[in-house]
Amino acid sequence: MTTIALQVDVPIACFRDSRAREYVETYPVPPPSTVYGMLLSLVGEEDRYRHCGVKLAIALLSQPEKSLVIRTFCRVKKMRDIHHSSNTKPDYQELLTNIEFVVWISAGTDQAMPTLPERLQQAFIDPASVNRFGGLCLGESRDLINAVTLLPGNHTGELLRWLIQDEDGSLTLPYWVDHVGSQGTCWQRYVLQESQDWQPTELAWTVIQAD
Repeated sequence: MTTIALQVDVPIACFRDSRAREYVETYPVPPPSTVYGMLLSLVGEEDRYRHCGVKLAIALLSQPEKSLVIRTFCRVKKMRDIHHSSNTKPDYQELLTNIEFVVWISAGTDQAMPTLPERLQQAFIDPASVNRFGGLCLGESRDLINAVTLLPGNHTGELLRWLIQDEDGSLTLPYWVDHVGSQGTCWQRYVLQESQDWQPTELAWTVIQAD
């Protein structure tokens, strides 16, 4: 079974809380669903169902700083006049800066051939083989990624803050998002746990799949 680890560096991003409305809060860590979408973009995959069953383990390397900005949001209220002034309004949005994390990707029950870890590995071996478009982002299209680095299998380093599954955890994050409504969105509860161990434990893995 192929398992790889990638280090991701993002200067600024917002991982919008699914329940946020006018005040746009951010999760303190990129949700598994957001990281999965970024990995699909990296290999140029447009069908998000293609690699269902893949497993991700996420650990923060940095302690992102939170800031608050005011920006213009579009919320369509007058369908007949998309440019009507009532369709835009300023609101507050939380941002995170200096986001560094490692994501481990395991094939799990991914039935695609090749699997997502194999495609990611091939993308680093032969970048020209990837057919994709647009900038690589984590979350919103403006939240561009600085670098994605393939780590060696025996890599060790600084202290990690692992995203660990916990039924009583204070973090409730989506691992699958229903982009049409919210009924099909899947959630998991987590805690952040510090460790020097660079190998994911069983509870660090999240299976990416639609229920």
